[in-house]
Amino acid sequence: MNNRWPKSETLFQRGQAVIPGGVNSPVRAARAVGTIPLFISRAQGSKLFDVDGNSYIDYVGSWGPLILGHAHPRVVEAVKVAADKGTSFGAPTEAEIKLAEKIVALVPSIEMVRLVTSGTEATMSAIRLARAYCNRSLIIKFDGCYHGHGDSFLVKAGSGIATLGIPGSPGVPKEIVSLTLSLPYNDLDKVRETFKALGDQVAAVIVEPVAGNMGVVLPVPGFLEGLREETLRHHSLLIFDEVITGFRVAPGGAQERFRIKPDLTCLGKIIGGGLPVGAYGGKKEIMSFIAPEGPVYQAGTLSGNPLATAAGLAALDILSQKGIYEQLEEKASFFFEKLNQMAQAKGIPFITTRLGSMGSLFFSREEIRDYETVQQASSETYARFYREMRSRGVYLAPSAFEALFISLAHSQEDLEKTLAAADEVFDLLAGK
Repeated sequence: MNNRWPKSETLFQRGQAVIPGGVNSPVRAARAVGTIPLFISRAQGSKLFDVDGNSYIDYVGSWGPLILGHAHPRVVEAVKVAADKGTSFGAPTEAEIKLAEKIVALVPSIEMVRLVTSGTEATMSAIRLARAYCNRSLIIKFDGCYHGHGDSFLVKAGSGIATLGIPGSPGVPKEIVSLTLSLPYNDLDKVRETFKALGDQVAAVIVEPVAGNMGVVLPVPGFLEGLREETLRHHSLLIFDEVITGFRVAPGGAQERFRIKPDLTCLGKIIGGGLPVGAYGGKKEIMSFIAPEGPVYQAGTLSGNPLATAAGLAALDILSQKGIYEQLEEKASFFFEKLNQMAQAKGIPFITTRLGSMGSLFFSREEIRDYETVQQASSETYARFYREMRSRGVYLAPSAFEALFISLAHSQEDLEKTLAAADEVFDLLAGK
């Protein structure tokens, strides 16, 4: 039994008897980094605390939504007040309308929005809506982009699919897979070729405008603009999956930063302050196809539940304050640039990618621009880096294919401590 994490190891063994793999989401198992998962007892600000009493500076942040850090007092208080009034009604509340109004006001392309329970549900619903609106069946996605575990998306997907090396998933009928075309990310020529051959059959292109599930991969200049041009030319819809980037890289998400308006946008738990919630929205003309206004059916008992909407309103109110994103940019720029400088000074093949307060670490000398170049980076070196950093009290994503996140709760001291730990680990990797 591991001396530092005996309780986590015991819980992991206990969990494997009743939960597949001992965890409820595959990447959490930490297999890709060659260790056991940590079982968390609590969190506050920038820190996680495991069941063995160890503390960690956290750069996962519940996979991105905790821009304010863990257990922010205003978010916690909002949830407590809402819970005192009831946890779920299965009926409309004013908070749902307020959150929808907030999203419409902040996200440039959204005129009308439907709240759901998760990012996966948002992307699944957006695809159904696109197919109905365009009366077409084909969907274009991109290699390494992850849009949740819906059947249509488990084709050359990122996140856990990439981490575990799974090419797809049993249980997904080949007839459904045949309706999804997966193209190389950042390859606009392939997109144009596909539209030239099949444009009249393509209902939508769905893309992470900044890929965040094969690590952070930025769009090359002209790529997103080209997607907008091709979809307009062929009367298809452009769907931005902003489950990670929405409210993370700017108040209006990646579409605000790149000044591109998609037809539909998918959002995730960021709009719920980290609680389970999602949304999809866009032009009123398209959104009016959704029942009960239109013929496209989608429903959910917990959609827009009062706890998530209360937390979301509290979080978005804070994020709407002046200077918030400048603070995040300053912290993240300092952190990732220092990491690069330290690794390069020791001769370690290492590249960081970043937009705003989300970024990734790649042990590679090659430019990172798509899934192929991501796969050429050393996941074995990342796994060793992860283990050494965790032993020094720094919690990173337990996968080389995931992003890291800076929050407002990260102090300069947190960043400096992390950099000092990384410096020690880089020495180990360099054989010093």
